[in-house]
Amino acid sequence: MSVQESTFHGFANPVDPSATELRAWAYQPDSVPLHSMPPDWDLLVSGDHLVGTLFDLAMDRTCPARRFAQHCLYIYSADGIRTKFRAHPRRRLRKLVERAEREGDESMLTWAHNCRMLLARPELFDYHDWCEGGLVRSGRRL
Repeated sequence: MSVQESTFHGFANPVDPSATELRAWAYQPDSVPLHSMPPDWDLLVSGDHLVGTLFDLAMDRTCPARRFAQHCLYIYSADGIRTKFRAHPRRRLRKLVERAEREGDESMLTWAHNCRMLLARPELFDYHDWCEGGLVRSGRRL
């Protein structure tokens, strides 16, 4: 089940969107196209304050911006793992991975699997795959 906003009125501050704004945009992504967002917007929104929202959007098969949300989850998880969890809490990532394993469809199961693989073997990190959308586009398991 998705929670769709009726109208998206834009971001008050696109560099630091609220969860409500991000969710509203995700169901109407053509209202503010990605190419019009600040540079590296995916990196800007892939932090602790929005990861719960991104996860919910990534889990929603009906969300038009689902792949973007999944892409941001790859960025978030790689950032946490590569910094030995100085950037993001290990516990938060673990809970998201476990929830994806319990409730997710194939693409979310693939994300969870890839997170576990990167945890076990950090040398598998490839910037293109994890931060430029390569794993989301390919659907590949490591």
